[in-house]
Amino acid sequence: MKSLWIATFLLVAASGLAAQDQPVQPPPDLTLEKPQAKPEQEPPDAPAPGLTLERPIAKPEEKKPGKASEKKRVVEEIVARVNNEIITLSDLGRARASVSDEVRQDCQNCTPAQIEVAIKDKQQNLLRDLIDQSLLVQKGKDLNLNVEPDVVKQMDRVRQQNKLKDMDELDNKLRESGIVPEDYKSQIRNQILTQDVIRHEVGSRILTGRDDIKKYYELHQKEFVRPESVFLSEFFLSTEKKSEEEIPKIEVKAKAYLERIKKGEDFEELAKRYSEGTTAKEGGSLGSFQRGQLSKEIEDQVFKLKRNEMTDVIRTKTGFLILKVDQSFEAGQQPLEKVEPEIQNRLYYEKMQPQLRLYLAHLREESYVVVKPGYVDSAAVASTPIIEAEPSAETGKGGKKDKKDKKSKTKGAPVVASKKDAE
Repeated sequence: MKSLWIATFLLVAASGLAAQDQPVQPPPDLTLEKPQAKPEQEPPDAPAPGLTLERPIAKPEEKKPGKASEKKRVVEEIVARVNNEIITLSDLGRARASVSDEVRQDCQNCTPAQIEVAIKDKQQNLLRDLIDQSLLVQKGKDLNLNVEPDVVKQMDRVRQQNKLKDMDELDNKLRESGIVPEDYKSQIRNQILTQDVIRHEVGSRILTGRDDIKKYYELHQKEFVRPESVFLSEFFLSTEKKSEEEIPKIEVKAKAYLERIKKGEDFEELAKRYSEGTTAKEGGSLGSFQRGQLSKEIEDQVFKLKRNEMTDVIRTKTGFLILKVDQSFEAGQQPLEKVEPEIQNRLYYEKMQPQLRLYLAHLREESYVVVKPGYVDSAAVASTPIIEAEPSAETGKGGKKDKKDKKSKTKGAPVVASKKDAE
């Protein structure tokens, strides 16, 4: 699981680099070719920097401390302070390890030299990203955003994706992996909180006019010449390792989910919560398929469906499948009306990247951010100064306050403290 959940997105958002889509594993009996990304029908929420929730929880290598080290007090070097929060050298180390692991997983066919270049590129702004993360989480708390219902849903998705019976079993699995359950839950909470802040404070202010969409279409018409294709989403229930007696019950369950969707429940949300396919985290999105890329049985069904229509429950070798057509394209130049949501989405993200960076610079300006000499915050701006307060009846002593008196801040704090003291 990735501990640095925000780094990937902020690296993309700040630098303008295009995010590389992960290849989505198609459901059984579909295709072996890499699909294109699903077209959004409207600008989505700001992309959520996410933990790799679909991957099974891996147990780290155990390291037994010696007797001498057990008696020593753990001392943490403080790399940066962000208002009342700290970023330690251990935090930075974990971020580096997380990025390295992420690159190696996402670039399995790369050469060692390519991997090292990618790791170096992503690691150069790690401290900036950790500071950004802290600022956004603090802002979310200042805004009193309530994300607990979403935290509960996300934890349940983790449980399902790891095929665990209940939350107690998830907690036990986390502990076996050397992860404190409450720390993991806090990580998810911060992820969702950050997502909500970006959506409310940045995404909601990004507007794309009809003229902008038409201009983009006229300048990029060649990009919208396409073969006949469909964009699909799946809902999948597995029958692997199930007894013959259990299989009919799974089919009944799949048909019940199909009826729920037909009655108006959201396909994407149900897929996130209950699908057992590898695409559950993406709401079942499979991407784009051309004729000849699907099995004959599947192709005959989906290419005759219109947008938002679904197949009946399909039995495959490994389970039961429901497919939904998110969009379909006839061969040739696509009309503006057909690709307008896609263009709107592209323009949204083009504007999001610089706007998010500006917003984070604004948060820095009104916050107290100090970085230890020898470390670099690549997005540093002048932050709120610390001013001496005269002795008063309120403080009884000469105090230190920021100019807005919003947070208690410490100037000239020691850069080495115990982790216990730091917390």
